[in-house]
Order: sequence, then structure tokens, then C-alpha cells
Amino acid sequence: MNAALTRRLRGIYALEDFEAAARRHLPKPIFGYVFGAAETGASQRDNRLAFDEIGFLPRVLNNVAQRSQKTTLFGREWNAPFGIAPMGVSALTAYHGDVVLATSAARAGIPMIMSGSSLTRMEEVAQAAPASWFQAYVPPTPERIEALVDRVARAGFGTLVVTVDSAVRGNVENYARAGFTSPLRPDLSLLWQGLTHPRWSVGTFGRTLVTRGMPHFENTDTNKRTAIVARNVVRDFSGRAHLDWSAMARIRTQWKGRFVLKGVLHPLDAARARDHGLDGVILSNHGGRQLDGAVSPMRVLPAARAAVGSMPLMVDSGFRRGSDDLKALALGADFVFIGRPFNYAATIAGGDGVAHAVDILMREIDCDLGLLGINRIAELGPQHLVRRGDMPELGLRALPQRPTTSTSGLTNHF
Repeated sequence: MNAALTRRLRGIYALEDFEAAARRHLPKPIFGYVFGAAETGASQRDNRLAFDEIGFLPRVLNNVAQRSQKTTLFGREWNAPFGIAPMGVSALTAYHGDVVLATSAARAGIPMIMSGSSLTRMEEVAQAAPASWFQAYVPPTPERIEALVDRVARAGFGTLVVTVDSAVRGNVENYARAGFTSPLRPDLSLLWQGLTHPRWSVGTFGRTLVTRGMPHFENTDTNKRTAIVARNVVRDFSGRAHLDWSAMARIRTQWKGRFVLKGVLHPLDAARARDHGLDGVILSNHGGRQLDGAVSPMRVLPAARAAVGSMPLMVDSGFRRGSDDLKALALGADFVFIGRPFNYAATIAGGDGVAHAVDILMREIDCDLGLLGINRIAELGPQHLVRRGDMPELGLRALPQRPTTSTSGLTNHF
């Protein structure tokens, strides 16, 4: 690592530290897009509150000299129980950002999900990192769905992730406050942001223009490519309001690889995904970006596990610490995906930044496993957790082993 990179990563001791560095580095509209949440930010705040409400109940005097965080998901062993969540316009925040994230994940031995709202052709990412997954927003017609699924298959992806929490576009008032539009509109304000953030302007955007040309949204279901900077163009986010489970059934018939549904919160929807033959579900409130007030997926995780049985159950939204990951795994998740911190890491230091972020999280998990008194992820369970409000005077009550599911699919203790 050269001296400049060392300086950029100095003082980065936790994933949260990347955020402050990225805020300084990026123009306000672009950072506002990555950081932004819907309306009041209630869901984004709840994502963190849900972790704070759960404490650990460690055991002592166990031999923890053989710790390992290797985790098996979909028949493949990964080096850690977390991966990189899909994030749009990553190539606008970091030079060649999608490929940087994908190849960094491959080197670390963790999965990365490429966003359908990326500025890099899916074929390029699949070639650079064949183990990557692809996330799609479902087009509005059967013909366009079939064309997109065929393209993902031809690109070589083995896992298709369909996001289903975006039937309509979320309230984007906070993007407007930050000055972000999609595409970006060239005006004096945007020019000023570029001038006052020269390292991004030269090292990311300027370098992209010189070596790759104007970035476009490359993975829509049509042949029309929309430039990331355009004066009189508006991206069309409509057409998904009428989609239902029949669209998932058609995709399941066509797609021969692993099929994962992302953006599920209700346990009954998770069970329905299983019944439709899907291979897994990612519980998510879209990082607080869609429905303001949607609960943290951590609050429904035990009920969702009870609803889907042994089907792979993953989770994202708000994860920032190794301890967060372990709480989710103890409540029944098989795997965790993390988004914004890896985007910020790539923003300030490219692949070295992503590698540093992965290392931070893996070291935290390794430490926490030892302090909990266990050696393997598989040993984690509700017996290691307590709800902070459930601490009677005469002792601590552990979270129940098997949450009781009501007819609504939700549990009472959450």
C-alpha cells in the first residue's frame, strides 16, 4: 500500500469511520444519494435501535482457541458470514466501483451482489468476478422480464436476486434537499460541487470520462442507455405497481440458477417465497430508503425463520459491526449483507479500502466469537442473547429458543 493510500485509511478503525471520510470526499448530491433515507429517516434509525435493544449473554472458561467464521451458503463455503449488498451508481462514487467491489469481494472470499442500477455492464462484472450475484428490479411486462433474465443468464451469473420492495418509488425529498437527481443535471451548483471536491472530480469522474466515457445506466431491461449526467432526461421508475407473485412464478420457471427474493419483511411473504420455489430470501427494509416507518428486519427475523424452516434466510439494513452480524445469526439468519460502508470504503481508497473494511469486520467477528465463548458460527443461538428490557431483578431472561408465531406471522417478543 502506497503512502497516499495509507494516509486515506489512517484513522479508519471501524466501518462507521468510512462514512465521515466519504462525506468529505464526495460532492454533496452524490453523498446525499448514498447516505439518504426516506422522509423522516425513521426506518434508518430503527435499523440501529434494533441492535441496541439486544445484548449478549456470554459464557466463560470455554476453550476458544479454534475459532472460525467460515460459513456455508448455497453449498459454498465463504470466509465470513457477510457479503456486499447491491448499491446503485457505485461507479460514480469510486472509479470502476462495481468491478472494484466485485473483485475485492472475490479476493476476500465473500459474495457481492451487483446492483441493477449500476453504471457498469453486468457482463463486465461477471467476467471480472464470476462468483458475483446480480440484483434486478423486475420490468413491467412479461416480454421485458424474459429478456432481462436471459441477459443475466448469458452473462454467467449463478444467483439472481430480485428486489420486491419498490412497487412504487419511495419519497425522494431528501435526495432533492441534497441536490441529487437521476440523472444528474449539469448546472452551476453541480459545477461548484465538482470544483470544491477536486480529488473526486479528477480521480473518479474525470478519470472515468477519459478512460471509459460518460457513465450510463447499463443494465436496464431495454436497449436505451441513460447517461448519468443529462440535461433534459428523466429516468422512468414506473411500471412495477401491478407486479404480483405470478411474475415471480414466471421468473422461477425461466431462471435455472439460484433465485433469491430481496426486500421482504413480513414472515408470511417469506413463507410464500419458499412455496413458490425460491431458493432464499433477504429480509430488508432497503436500508431505510423506501417506506419510512418500515421496521428493522431484525425485529421480524425470528418469526421469519420459523415461517421458512430451513430455507436460506439472509438479512441486510443497518449492519455496521461484527456484533451486529452475530446478533442476526443468533436470531436465525444464515448470512448478512452490508451496503453503504463498503461503498464508502471503495470511495476513499478503492480496492484497498474495501479490503480494509472486510478485515475490520472479520477481526471484530473473530474477537466477539471468542468473548462469547464459542468457536463456530453454528454454535450461535438465542441462548446467547437477552433483550435489554427483559432483565428482572433476580436474573436475566434469555430470548426464547423457538419464538411463537401468531396467525399474523409476527411474534410477540419482537
